[in-house]
Amino acid sequence: MSIRRSARLSARPPTTSTPASSVPKVQHTGVSKSRKASKAKKATPVTIAPKSVPSYWSPEPSAPSATITTPVQNTDQKHTPTLNGRTLTPPPLDRPVDPHRTNVTLLTPYGSTVNAYPTNAEDTSPSKTGLPPPTATTGTLIEQAVAHLIATDPRLQPMIEQHPCPLFTPERLAEQIDPFNSLVSSIIGQQVSGAAAKSIRNKFLALFNISGDVEGEPVPRSRFPTPQQVAQCDIPSLRSAGLSQRKAEYIQGLAEKFANGELSAAMLARASDEELVEKLTAVRGLGRWSVEMFACFALKRIDVFSTGDLGVQRGCAVFAGRDVSRLKGKGGGKWKYMSEKDMLELAAKFAPYRSLFMWYMWRVSDVDVAVLSV
Repeated sequence: MSIRRSARLSARPPTTSTPASSVPKVQHTGVSKSRKASKAKKATPVTIAPKSVPSYWSPEPSAPSATITTPVQNTDQKHTPTLNGRTLTPPPLDRPVDPHRTNVTLLTPYGSTVNAYPTNAEDTSPSKTGLPPPTATTGTLIEQAVAHLIATDPRLQPMIEQHPCPLFTPERLAEQIDPFNSLVSSIIGQQVSGAAAKSIRNKFLALFNISGDVEGEPVPRSRFPTPQQVAQCDIPSLRSAGLSQRKAEYIQGLAEKFANGELSAAMLARASDEELVEKLTAVRGLGRWSVEMFACFALKRIDVFSTGDLGVQRGCAVFAGRDVSRLKGKGGGKWKYMSEKDMLELAAKFAPYRSLFMWYMWRVSDVDVAVLSV
């Protein structure tokens, strides 16, 4: 799919509102727990929401909606929910994370995994990690962010209660992302339709004897060429997959940076927000907006704020009480709705959770964030 700065927002069913005086409680898992009961009760269906539609930040297939039936029994024994015969493992809630680091697990081209912080909290001291101490865990990050947004501006509470953001929940922070795969796929998807991007990606994979999407099931991350393989592939061969001359050069250049170690999963996990933007925008084919979207939606960094996104700009203008219909007609170029300075000033008070604030500005401006999500 092409990377777009604005799209129409698909409707989502509202959730039940909590009392206005309370901060909404973030539910960590879609599976209900067994509990004691004096009498046997009917099984309670619990619906697990599907993943967001596949995007080129995460080329994994979408999971279909499914309903789990968890019987309530008269027993103290814990019940383990299953889906299609498989045991569902709840996401970890205690892995240390921080707003200014990558909060998902990153995959290297060779199958190993990397996190910004060790999973053992005792090993997260600055003397051991070389990083500031983490300020949250995978189970508390979204709760801290929601509480901060509402405390900063209570006007956000009704929207937060009606549209809970799924992006930084424990389930999403438990994802494993291959950054090389995601960035290559994002370049392929630039300025072409979703169908064209899928076709080109399949042909690109075929260059390395890897089968592409079959019957709507995208290729797993484990079956993607390594940076070394892509770097050694000449430009004419890359172009034979349907890539333009520039895109072929962009992808080869990106592969070379991963192959020589200038970019790596470890660096992307541990780098500060500023370092991440500096390193990735140095790659031809990756502009600041693309890097910001990658940082927010793929790496799950929670203090990203993109002033160059027209939907965010429009949402900020609406949130600030401006008449965007009149502003649109006056022109004004890139900053037709709100100046960059005003946007930064508005968002500053929501730091270090500006990614969440940005997500709600998209909701305000009626932008479909699913086209950017993992």
